[in-house]
Amino acid sequence: MIDTGAGKGTTATGVRVVVRPRKAVIASWIGSVVIVVLFVVIALVLRNTATGVFFRFADQVALLLMGLFIAGGVLLLARPRVVADAEGLEVRNFLLSRYYSWEVVEHIAFPDGASWARLDLPDDEYMPVLAIQAVDGTRAVDGIRRVRALHAAARSAGSTGTT
Repeated sequence: MIDTGAGKGTTATGVRVVVRPRKAVIASWIGSVVIVVLFVVIALVLRNTATGVFFRFADQVALLLMGLFIAGGVLLLARPRVVADAEGLEVRNFLLSRYYSWEVVEHIAFPDGASWARLDLPDDEYMPVLAIQAVDGTRAVDGIRRVRALHAAARSAGSTGTT
């Protein structure tokens, strides 16, 4: 998905790239719906079984809430996103969001055999970019190319401005 500047957060160049994983989002939504349905069915069936254990309404509600919490945890897999523009990029993984200016990012790498891309930072540090995943195939290739193009443009603009 490319946002060409019609929304908020546009830059002077007007290019804003947003990359999200497709298959992980689909799988997490399907998985969370299945989990909620499963826990609802189990909560309804438990009261009517002849196991010798008495399940009350409070137990059914607790089981339903547990299913909702587990489904919410599965939905965290749908959170990864990268938003890149001329100044830098924001990497949002499962829990944390971090912003990196292009001056800090040395490379945007996708090592052989890796499941997702990563930002190579100074001092041999790196940040995983879970939004660009290998299972997405051509979408991942397109996403990393667009982010790399913004990185290259920012690097070239920075090198011409300091001479």
